[in-house]
Amino acid sequence: MSWLQAILLFLPAGLANATPVIANKIPVIKNWQTPMDFGISWHGKRLLGTNKTWRGVLTGSLIGGLTALLLSPIVDYHSSLWATFGLGFIMGFGALFGDAVESAIKRRRGIPAGSSWFPFDQTDYIIGGLLFLYPWMQLSVQTMAVIIVSYFGLHLVVVYVAHSLGIRDKPI
Repeated sequence: MSWLQAILLFLPAGLANATPVIANKIPVIKNWQTPMDFGISWHGKRLLGTNKTWRGVLTGSLIGGLTALLLSPIVDYHSSLWATFGLGFIMGFGALFGDAVESAIKRRRGIPAGSSWFPFDQTDYIIGGLLFLYPWMQLSVQTMAVIIVSYFGLHLVVVYVAHSLGIRDKPI
């Protein structure tokens, strides 16, 4: 698999990871702020915090599925259209699940919500997306390495640009 094919294959997870920030600004759904942890605390600390919402999980997963459908003419997901949507959805869900797990670990370590935890903030969604993709598509070690390195770098660039445009509070 070429570098470009690997990037495009994993794009549903990458876009799903970026979607919750954008969904937070969409008037019709921005007030849907149900936290993934439903406000539950453990040892006096929130499990995930208020920034991890079901709105973000659903919109990100849907964008993952739609992205896979749009890419299906040029990316071989080895599936029917419905299965391709499902694969993109599960990659997106996996990316957001990885982000939520990392957030839970941050809370346990006393790192405040929204604070940077380099390099885990840049890799959580990649690992989650790859883990959720694995049951349906086993990628070579080389392809996974290309995805990890490429999306790590892309994450840094996208977050910096989002910060420069005022979409994000912090540059990393």
